[in-house]
Amino acid sequence: MDKKIKFAVIGCGHIGKRHAEMVTRDPGAELVALCDIRPREELGIEAYDVPFFSSFTELLRSGLSIDVVNVCTPNGLHAAMAIQAVEAGCNVVIEKPMALTLADAEKVVYASLKYRKQVFCVMQNRYSPPSVWIKEMVDSGKLGKIYMVQLNCYWNRDERYYKPGGWHGDAALDGGTLFTQFSHFIDIMYWLFGDICNIQARFADFNHAGLTAFEDSGFVNFNFVNGGMGSLSYSTSVWNKNMESSMLIVAENGSVKIGGQYMNEVEYCHIKDYEMPELAPTNPGNDYGPYKGSAQNHNFVIRNVVRVLSGASSECITTNVLEGMKVVDIIQRIYALKK
Repeated sequence: MDKKIKFAVIGCGHIGKRHAEMVTRDPGAELVALCDIRPREELGIEAYDVPFFSSFTELLRSGLSIDVVNVCTPNGLHAAMAIQAVEAGCNVVIEKPMALTLADAEKVVYASLKYRKQVFCVMQNRYSPPSVWIKEMVDSGKLGKIYMVQLNCYWNRDERYYKPGGWHGDAALDGGTLFTQFSHFIDIMYWLFGDICNIQARFADFNHAGLTAFEDSGFVNFNFVNGGMGSLSYSTSVWNKNMESSMLIVAENGSVKIGGQYMNEVEYCHIKDYEMPELAPTNPGNDYGPYKGSAQNHNFVIRNVVRVLSGASSECITTNVLEGMKVVDIIQRIYALKK
């Protein structure tokens, strides 16, 4: 490896620490700074012997050589901080979602083009073996025409997650259940089947009225622009622990169901003239103690960044800024149907 790619991580919560860990583990990457508004002592980042900043502006003005800023702050801050980093001459990795409005997402795209900087969006579910396999099945045409797609996301997010004084559940910083909890499942759906139209939706707030400023559950149905119809059912009202996130596909040449807690196993595959291969195991879910998240694939994200910025000829960005923007657009159009 020639020169290492230098990373600074802003936001040192669960996900920020995961980014820092994956950067330090990657042989082509180097962690050069951490930043958070909370005191260093409170963050549990003793393992990282790098400069610490309590202000993002201070970090960008520090004179440190930084190739990439990883934005791992609350959702509502992602777009503005990504733009600030790009304007300071850095490439950016944005945790999902890249923004909370299409207008803000477009500003990030505009900045990346104007300053010729790469913006990578974190959509780590794309790397899990079932996702890689089903992408090839859809793209190769083995499934034929897509008839129906059903996406089910049933997770537990209770008072252990929505703690008083935190940003989770706040309308401006969190944005809503689809943004914080399930945007990567909408990303997988968009990645596989393209854009949606003719959206209808119903929302409910069953047991989060005192915890969040938005819905905890919803039924959404739509058509795919490329043909076929789909639905998304989601809830964070599941008692005590995550139940499942699954995707069921009914197509011309067969049917598939990918399920498990975070779409980590192929539960059903019956396709004309096809035998299912054995897939590599999926990484375990992110473990936040009392609650669980999606599969731990951030190492693939960092590897992709390092390879792209080091000029690996065949490597392209796994989730580019336009795809990140499209996910924001789809969620915004769903949420526009709230009464």
